[in-house]
Amino acid sequence: MVVYAFAFIAFTLDLARRASTRRVEVSVAAPVTVAATTATAGSTAVLDRPDSAAPVTPGPEVPARSRAARLGMSFTIIAWVLHVGGTVLRGVAAGRVPWANMFEFSLTATAIIVGVFLVVQLWQDLRFLGAYVAGFVLIFLGIATTNFYVDVVPLPPALQSGWLVIHVFVASLGTGFYGLGAALSVVQLVQQRRMAKGLRFIASVPDPDRLETMAYRLIVVGFVFWTFTLMAGAIWAEHAWGRYWGWDTKEVWTFIIWTIYAGYIHARATRGWRGSRSATLALIGFGAVLFNFTIVNLFFKGLHSYSGL
Repeated sequence: MVVYAFAFIAFTLDLARRASTRRVEVSVAAPVTVAATTATAGSTAVLDRPDSAAPVTPGPEVPARSRAARLGMSFTIIAWVLHVGGTVLRGVAAGRVPWANMFEFSLTATAIIVGVFLVVQLWQDLRFLGAYVAGFVLIFLGIATTNFYVDVVPLPPALQSGWLVIHVFVASLGTGFYGLGAALSVVQLVQQRRMAKGLRFIASVPDPDRLETMAYRLIVVGFVFWTFTLMAGAIWAEHAWGRYWGWDTKEVWTFIIWTIYAGYIHARATRGWRGSRSATLALIGFGAVLFNFTIVNLFFKGLHSYSGL
């Protein structure tokens, strides 16, 4: 958590630098000519542009990689290695996979979120999301260690199945992609407001359309994992309780999340939903994911009451 805190500070400093980055001025005029004039003290160069040249227009915003961003990524990688090591050792201590209760799931899911963030860097530079990812993981690890911690205990009979490995791990993967998609949607809404109001905040990050496209692609991947989670959960339920579906609270909310994201993908692909409506629906979906993990696990009774608290 301390190293994640360092990463959060570094990424926040990088955001501050991005907020102060000015647009690069690029000339689209015809080639200029250079005329040398000689003065008494020496020679000076004079740029002579024809009157018919096009005006200077803003060019793309491509800031150089800042030291703060590099430090943030370095701290994130170090923290993630420690994070994964702690999660693996919890599994070794328990003699099973480390995601059988809320504390263990918090450790595993946040490690997967950071892992997805690091892997996606190979596809797209998303370091401007570093403050969000590090801050989100830092908060959840703090909550997990202070409120969800439980000692290692034997598994309940219903969890003594190979489906525990597959079902929960794939759900964690889906959550990781949903989380990054939600982060991009937040930045998209901020960018739209910046462009509408003339604000200069994070002027150097991609434009709203590009952010929306990246969020859509990540959410589609998360939706595939979540669909498998829903199907695998039904198969596991039949093995454990003798029925595929029983309208248990956890089952219902898993299906609600699937429905929200299915509506998001359908609306964007066929109904032409773009801009703030698309981003808002993505955030509603991730809000349902967080509600399912926290409120449903802690305050609703059912066959899925495995919080360990």
